[in-house]
Amino acid sequence: MKHFTITVYGKVQGVSFRAATKAIADQLSIKGIVKNQPDGSVYIEAEGDQFSVNYLLDWCKEGPDNAVVEKVDVSEGEIKNYLNFEIVKKRRI
Repeated sequence: MKHFTITVYGKVQGVSFRAATKAIADQLSIKGIVKNQPDGSVYIEAEGDQFSVNYLLDWCKEGPDNAVVEKVDVSEGEIKNYLNFEIVKKRRI
């Protein structure tokens, strides 16, 4: 089991990046989160087996059809034991 923190930069908000990431993660049995960042990037925490996480990392370099990925930052971290993969939306005050 691996844990990766991934930040995807470019035209990645408003193009269904989070929904597409969740669909791919669910297909691969990856657990974690995906959320939009204030700077326009998308932040992902992904946990799964090496093959599945590598597949997700490769997919992040392209993203969904209307995305324009400029850069992907990846770092390995400690397992957080997520129970599923979910889209984190902004909290409203």
